[in-house]
Parts: sequence; C-alpha cells; structure tokens
Amino acid sequence: MKKIVAIVLAAMMLVAAFASCGGSGDSGSKAAQGGDSNSTVSTDTSKTGFDNVVADSDFGDEKAAKLKVWGPDNYTKLLKKQCEDFKKKYPDRVSKIDVVVQTEAEAGTQMLSDAEAGADVFGFANDQLNNLVNAGVIAQIAPKYAADVKATFLSNAVDACTMQNPKTKKDTLYAIPETGNGYFLVYDKSVVSDKDAATFEGILAACKKAGKQFIMDAGNGYYSCMFLFTGGLRLEGLEEDQVTQKFNKYDKKAVVASMKAFSTLMHKYTGTFKSLAVANIPSGFTSTSSRKSTCGAGIDGNWDTASIKQALGKNFGAAKLPTINIGGKDQQIYSMYGYKSLAVNGASKFPRTAQVLAYYLASEKCQNERCTELGWSPTLEASINTDAVKNDVAISALLEQSKYSVAQVNIGKIWDPFGNLGNKLCADNTNPETYNFTELLDKTIENVLDQ
Repeated sequence: MKKIVAIVLAAMMLVAAFASCGGSGDSGSKAAQGGDSNSTVSTDTSKTGFDNVVADSDFGDEKAAKLKVWGPDNYTKLLKKQCEDFKKKYPDRVSKIDVVVQTEAEAGTQMLSDAEAGADVFGFANDQLNNLVNAGVIAQIAPKYAADVKATFLSNAVDACTMQNPKTKKDTLYAIPETGNGYFLVYDKSVVSDKDAATFEGILAACKKAGKQFIMDAGNGYYSCMFLFTGGLRLEGLEEDQVTQKFNKYDKKAVVASMKAFSTLMHKYTGTFKSLAVANIPSGFTSTSSRKSTCGAGIDGNWDTASIKQALGKNFGAAKLPTINIGGKDQQIYSMYGYKSLAVNGASKFPRTAQVLAYYLASEKCQNERCTELGWSPTLEASINTDAVKNDVAISALLEQSKYSVAQVNIGKIWDPFGNLGNKLCADNTNPETYNFTELLDKTIENVLDQ
C-alpha cells in the first residue's frame, strides 16, 4: 500500500511540474491536487508535434537518465533504433535505455505485480487501462503533451486512453495511443479470390477446394467475441465498481442465431476450419524447400502483417472480416477493436525524461516508421491521411474493420467465458442442429458477471 501511495504522489508532483512550465498561472496548483491533465493547462495548440512542443526545460534537473522500455518481440529491433535516436537527440539528458521484450497483453499484469521493477515506458492493450489507473501505478500524461495529443490524434484513440481520475472524477489522459489494435482477414490470393474473401462461406469453400486450412483462434475470447457481437451483443463499459461488465439490451434470439451459424460452418468444413493459436497463421502461409504452405486464409492482426507479407509476397491479401449468412441474410462479422498505447510508470526514477520518451515514441516520425516497417496503423490524423497508409491493404483492412467493431476499453472478465464459448461452438461433439446454444449463452453471461 505504501508503494502505491508513493507512486501516486510522485505522479501528481510530476504533473504539477509540467503544468507549471506549460500552462496558465493556476494550472499548476490544480494539477498538484490530482487535476485533469487534459483541462488544467492552457496550451498554444497552434504549435503541434514533438519538435514544436518539447522544450529542454521539460526534463527539469534530470540528467544522464537510465530508462527501461518494454515492447513486443516483433518491435524490438525498431524500438531499439528509435530509443538510440532519442539518446542522440538528448545526449546530456539520457545515458542509457534498455529495451526489454514484453508483450502488450502481459504488460499490465507485470506492472500491477511490481511497478517499481517495471519499465519506465511501456506499451499495453487498452483493456488494461482501468486496472492500471485504479491501482495507481500509471502516471497521467503531462498536460502540455495531453493537449497536443487531444488536438492531433484520432478522437476514438484519445477516448480509449482517457479515464476518470479516481481523485478528481475528471476525464484524464493516462496514455498515448501508438497504433490501432485489431484483427482482419488475411489470405493467400492464389487460394482465395477477392470475391471469395467477401463471405465466410466463400472463404471456407475456397480453402477446402485447395486443400488448405482456414485458421482462427476460436478458443481465445479476443476472437471468439465475434460470435456474439455479430448477433448484436455489445459491451457497454463497467458498473460503478469498475469490475463488473455491463452489456446492452441485446436480442437473445439474434445472438443465438449467430452462434449457431458460426458453429454450423465450423462443422460443415471440419478439417478445413482449424481453431489454432494465431502464431500458426504466418507459419502456415510459409513454404519451405521441404514443406508446402498449409494455410489459405486466417484471422490475424497488424502485429503479424510484416511476416505474412514476407511469406506470401505478391499473393498477400487482406480485407475486413467477411459476412456470414444468418437465417438467409448476409450479416457483417463484428470484432473487438482497441489500441496499443504508451504509458509512463508512476514509479519511474526519471519521470520527466520518461514522459518525453513516451511522447517521442508516439510522435509522427516513430509512427511512420512503425507503419512502413511493421505495418502498424498510425493514430495521428496527419499519418492516417498519407499515401503510405492509403496504399497499404492491411492497414486499410484494419481501419475498415474498425467500423464494424466493439471498443476494447473498460473490459471486465470476459476473456475466459468467451473463449470457452468459442471452444464449445467448434467442439467435435457439438451438433449444431441439436445443441442448446441458448443455455450456452446464458451460462457464458452468468460466468462473466459472477467472477
């Protein structure tokens, strides 16, 4: 408990310091009281972007800072280069930056376990935000940077990084969105045509004809949520306890019909439809001298785009998720969509330098590098409108699918119950004609709410 109190006090002092150097006369005192980082500072928004906003005074008296940064494995090489660029930019302020592999999915858990041993700057998936804020281990973004983010980033991305400050009850920016986080259809164009890719039925038929697999991780709640969302179920944040999941007033018959439609196709195409971990998709697309590719299509995300492009070359195809026929009507498949964001550890020994580094890694320069080298979609308005983004079929597919998605924010304990539902839909002993999908839905919702 003492550690958390110390972290919160350190974060409040940091925000006060940034507010005093970038805001109006009274903004510093409000921030010191735990004020809203988006509204307690008056900033000249005509000057936007990292080089126009950051000043040497932002570092305060911190010199020769030693920082740790967490990032996923496929980003490590580029992240190290970007951190080295930052060091060269501020040689007197930064002496060392260690880049450590840590997935965004596990970053929140690790921070909650021991924030003092955690990274100074870390990437995380936005469904973890409420836990990080409520535990007091994440620093709110410095006011002058928050003002620029709010003015220049996609509004949905900013909303996903904003949460009510537990002390002031005001909306506060706690992270900077670095990329969209979602999934879409990837396919081998020598197996699945663009026309086939429009419908789930067409994809599965094309894969079966070619003797290839269609792969998705149906037992992972992150993906299996589509079986429910396509039928109209929605997540509507958390109850006042910030733990219990809220749902919309969904049509149970429509959700059950969606579950049955997916299960029916899974069993019709037994042997073609494979519920496997996502890592099997890029490897399944890869041909070697001793083994031909086994995958014709799959549901994957922008974190694997670079490796899939390398495997398929000119045959790389990407599109929004297809439609599925439910009760004689083609319905668009809905997915989960969120953001991967950059945050600052409230226990950092170099809190000012960590703020500047997080802001730098979210800058237009770094976003464009991730877009070009990794296929990550940007979150800056300026980057979204570039030809590089518009001409990238994978990023375009991700952005198109975002229109048919449920926001990955304020997520309760849905993952295991939703994953179990997905496993039931594709299980060998599930007969779609006789299985009680209504009972499965009721039990799944009960398990979410009773945890």
